[in-house]
Amino acid sequence: MGQQIAFIIGLAAVHVYASKLRKLSAVPRSAWLSLAGGISVAYVFIHVFPALSKAHETINAHGLLAVLEHNAYIVALIGLAVFYGLEQVASHHSEPFRKGAKTHFRKLEGVFWIHVGSFSLYNALIGYLLVYRDNQFPDVVFFFLAMSAHFLVNDHGLVRHHRDRYLARGRWVLASAVIIGWLVGMAVEVTEAFVGLLYAFVAGGVVLNVLKEELPEDRRSQFWPFALGVASCTLLLIFAEP
Repeated sequence: MGQQIAFIIGLAAVHVYASKLRKLSAVPRSAWLSLAGGISVAYVFIHVFPALSKAHETINAHGLLAVLEHNAYIVALIGLAVFYGLEQVASHHSEPFRKGAKTHFRKLEGVFWIHVGSFSLYNALIGYLLVYRDNQFPDVVFFFLAMSAHFLVNDHGLVRHHRDRYLARGRWVLASAVIIGWLVGMAVEVTEAFVGLLYAFVAGGVVLNVLKEELPEDRRSQFWPFALGVASCTLLLIFAEP
């Protein structure tokens, strides 16, 4: 219990304090952000994808969505598509604002809350899933470290889109969402199959958010810190997991 409280506070703190690290906003992209991106990518390929296979087996064993041959992967794809759609809405409407064009205040405010709302759901699900990693050492540690790196990268992207609004309100909403998700997980117990579905949905979001933040050319990412993040996380996952 104490371990989980420390981890959930740590995840929330990433959103609260990430904006204090001014060097993260540098161009070319900060080496720390590229390192965090590499860790997130490695976690997706070495841990999330195999975990989807396990989720698929669990869902089938309980007869949940058994009619769909690739149920967990379909749910992951849905998660990716949902977060991609929300990201496109936010990107499309915030682009004129970044270029200095006049945009209606209410429209910008609405886009901001769509963006923050989608990430709040995302964060709440991650907080919820942390409950089901209790006593799964070192898996819970890897989950915490990978999600911390992932939140750092996401936070940078949200600051780029919304800056003042995000720094004033958004980061606090996302930090609270992680804690609320964890509290709901502590209060509401669901079946292992349902947890598998939630994990699959979040996995789709993780895949999208990792790749959209790290790969575009305008991010001017640094390859060697990214490669170091990939290599170090991969080695840890391969040799430290039971």
